[in-house]
Amino acid sequence: MKRQILKVIVGSQAHGLATPESDFDYRGVFIYPTSDILSMNAPADQTSWVEGKEDDTSWELRKFLIMATKGNPTVLECFKSPVTDIADGKTTNLGMELRELFPHVWNSKDVHNAYVGYGLNQRKKFLEGDRKAKYACAYLRSLYNGWEILTTGDFSVNMSNTEIYETLKKWKAGEFTLGEVIDLTAVWTTKIHAAFDNNPDKNTNGKPINDFLLKVRKENWL
Repeated sequence: MKRQILKVIVGSQAHGLATPESDFDYRGVFIYPTSDILSMNAPADQTSWVEGKEDDTSWELRKFLIMATKGNPTVLECFKSPVTDIADGKTTNLGMELRELFPHVWNSKDVHNAYVGYGLNQRKKFLEGDRKAKYACAYLRSLYNGWEILTTGDFSVNMSNTEIYETLKKWKAGEFTLGEVIDLTAVWTTKIHAAFDNNPDKNTNGKPINDFLLKVRKENWL
């Protein structure tokens, strides 16, 4: 049976942009018993996904770590988002230890590519879809977070103390023009490119990541 080791609040509740109508969305990490993973009937499901009023997605630890080392913005957010209770108590010590791996997992190239790519995906949804305020905010926030990581080695989940917060609040309320969104995100696209040019060589440190994964497997045989 899988066991949750980390659960965090994401989305507008974590970003400091929630309204009374905002739902609670969650992300997390779970583990299978090592004996199950090594058996003939090893679990094929490495992702748990529940969508509805509460969007709740979790990944098995190994898949989560692989995605983290590729700079996946949704996964990296789990290292910094507010921790919440999980079904069998609270986020475990293993979950908190996992979050301490953040400085080791990210690398310059994949963070740059992943955050720019995520931003372009939000841009496409903004230009073509109906929920323009949501996608405009996600586009700007992704570029800003990628710039933060490349510049400082850390990033903001709660945006309330960042220089783009007032813009995000305005856009969230639908107060924007198409040209304003395109122009400002172009500025931050230039900034994230420059941040990568100034810090192109930060690499993933695989040893502590692998050591942690092996420790978890050894401690959770059954």
